Amino acid sequence: MQIHPTAIVSKKAKIGHSVKIGPFAIVDDGVTIAKDSEIEAHAHVCGNTTIGERCKIFTGAIVGSIPQDLKFKGEESSLIIGDDNIIREYCTINLGTGDNGKTIIGSGNLIMAYSHIAHDCRVGNECVIANAGTLAGHVEIADKAIIGGLAAIHQFTRVGKLAIIGGCSKVVQDVPPYSTCDGRPAALYGLNSIGLKRSGVDAKIILQLKKAFKIMFFSRHTKLNAIKLIKKEIPESVYLSQLIDFMATSQRGVCKSR
Repeated sequence: MQIHPTAIVSKKAKIGHSVKIGPFAIVDDGVTIAKDSEIEAHAHVCGNTTIGERCKIFTGAIVGSIPQDLKFKGEESSLIIGDDNIIREYCTINLGTGDNGKTIIGSGNLIMAYSHIAHDCRVGNECVIANAGTLAGHVEIADKAIIGGLAAIHQFTRVGKLAIIGGCSKVVQDVPPYSTCDGRPAALYGLNSIGLKRSGVDAKIILQLKKAFKIMFFSRHTKLNAIKLIKKEIPESVYLSQLIDFMATSQRGVCKSR
């Protein structure tokens, strides 16, 4: 453990092996930081917050602060952050709301400077949230999604796996998995073929998803008829099932196609 003499670290905090805490950083009661993580200068880790192994929290970030929610009355809630996350300068990440409410962030994510993750969000693994990306309460971001800089995502909205959202977008409805999305309000432009290739998805599956996207988003079929047609015409795969399940379970509706 390397704790700078100017840092303020609660004796009630649980600090793992080889953790580094920089100048003027603050670690409050109730915080758990696993081994090999680093808290840089002037960062503040507070609340009932658990940080996994090999995470790095940069200067001025505030991690585990109370929700910006008028309904919050001081209930016991938490923030859980997995392993290998990079949280850049001046990010803010809030606790959950309500009794036992949780904000959960997976592993391997890059959260760039000035981004905000609000109460009760769920962020998967290997996601990128670019500078000043903003997630309102109860937003769900699936694995390997990319949120462009200055994009804002409305509360209770979902972003599917391997989706990419352009910078400065205003996202008010669900963004399907494997899609590219941009605009104010955000609209769906097509399949994220490059992201799929980089993730090692077979070319045959990508072609099948292109066909499914054409039927689902760029035809005049209703959602239910589109799903029936896709199941009839395209061989079943994990990727296709995830797309269909996402569409079938959307509560806010899916962003319109451009």
